[in-house]
Amino acid sequence: MSIIATIMNSTTGQPIQKLTFQRMPKPWVTLHLATGEQVTADRVHVGKPAPGKFAAPVEVWVTPKS
Repeated sequence: MSIIATIMNSTTGQPIQKLTFQRMPKPWVTLHLATGEQVTADRVHVGKPAPGKFAAPVEVWVTPKS
């Protein structure tokens, strides 16, 4: 089962993009954004699932240089 995570900008608090991971992303994960920029995660936040749902929302917070 894949994990769909929202990549969030730590400076602005705005979502950047969505990425699919095969496993739960680690707090030190390094990934490439759609712009080609390589970033390292500041933190990974796993929320509570909605009532009656199984999938929990996952957010990976990064600080892009641009």
